[in-house]
Amino acid sequence: MSKLKSPNRIRDLEERPKKIKEIICFGGGNVIPKVVLEPLKKYQVKIISVTSMTESGGSTGQLGKDFNVLPAGDISRHLVGLSDAPEWKKKLFYLRFGREKFPGGHIGHRFGTVFISLTEYVLGDFKKALKSAHDFMEVRKHKVLPATLNKTQLMAELEDEKIIEGEDEIDVPKKHDSRLKIKRVFLKPKAKAYKPVLEAIKNGDLIVFGPGDLYSSIIPCFLPKGIKKALQRSKAKKVFICSLMTKRGETNKFSVLDFTDEIEKYIGCVLDFVIFNNFFPNKKIKEKYKKENPTLLNFVNFDKSLADNKKFIGANLLPPSRLITHHPNKLAKIILSI
Repeated sequence: MSKLKSPNRIRDLEERPKKIKEIICFGGGNVIPKVVLEPLKKYQVKIISVTSMTESGGSTGQLGKDFNVLPAGDISRHLVGLSDAPEWKKKLFYLRFGREKFPGGHIGHRFGTVFISLTEYVLGDFKKALKSAHDFMEVRKHKVLPATLNKTQLMAELEDEKIIEGEDEIDVPKKHDSRLKIKRVFLKPKAKAYKPVLEAIKNGDLIVFGPGDLYSSIIPCFLPKGIKKALQRSKAKKVFICSLMTKRGETNKFSVLDFTDEIEKYIGCVLDFVIFNNFFPNKKIKEKYKKENPTLLNFVNFDKSLADNKKFIGANLLPPSRLITHHPNKLAKIILSI
C-alpha cells in the first residue's frame, strides 16, 4: 500500500511555480519583432526567436560583401523586439547613418546591423558577436538564434522554370516578371541547421510561424538541413499567423488556405492552428496603404467554411487606428490562449 502524501507535501506541490512555457518564433523582417515578440515578452514565457540567414540586399547585403560576414539585419531587429534595454539603446540599434543609397529606398546603414557585422569581423566568430549583441541589448531571459551559420543564398524556381537568385530579388522583383508564381524556394549551397535551434524546437511548448513575407522571410527558416525533421518530431503545438495582405511577386491572389498549404509543405507536417484576419477596412484605407506600400496587393481572402473548422482562428486583427497592421495585444492573447 502506497503512503499518502502529507498535507505539507501537497501544499508544496500546489505552490511550486509552474514551468515557464517556451515559445519558438520563426520569421524575419520588421513585422515579427513589433507584433509578436514585444507583446509576448510581457508575459511569463521564454521566447526563442529564429531568423533566416538569407538576407542579400540593402545595407545587410553590402556589409556581407565588404567584410565577408553573415547577414545580421533580421537578427538585430529581433534583438530589439526582445530587449529589456533602455529606449536609447533600442533607438540606437534602429538608427540609420551614412548617405549610401540601396535598392528599395533605404539610405545608410542601421547601427544594429553594423554592430553585429563588424563585431563578427573583428572577433572572427558570429556566435561571439551574437553574444555581445545580446549583452549590449540586455536580452537575458530570451534568445535570438540564426537558422544556420552557413553562408548561403536563397533561390527560387518560377512556374516557367526560370531560377532567380537572392532574397532581395524574391522580396522585391526587379529583374523578373512578378506575375509569375514561385514554384519552390531552396538554398544554394545547402546549409545545416544551427544546433541550438534544433534543441529549441525539441524543448519548445509552442511554435509560432510568421507573420511576414512567405517565401523571402518565413519559409527560408525551414530550409537548413535538420529543421524540417525537428519540426515533424516536435510535440509542440504549431501555429501560423497569416499575412494581412498578398504581396507582388510572392503571394499574388493567395488565400488563407494557400498560405497554409505552403507552410505545411515546407515543414512537412500539419499545423495545429492558423490565425487570420477576417475584417477588411473600407476601400479608401486599403488604397492609401497600397500607395504607401507598392509591393502589397490585396487583403488575403478566406473561405467562409473556415469558420466551422477549429484549426482556423479568424478574428479582427487590426488596431482601432486606420493602420493596416496586426494588433500586437490581440495577437498575443490569441497565441497565449492556445
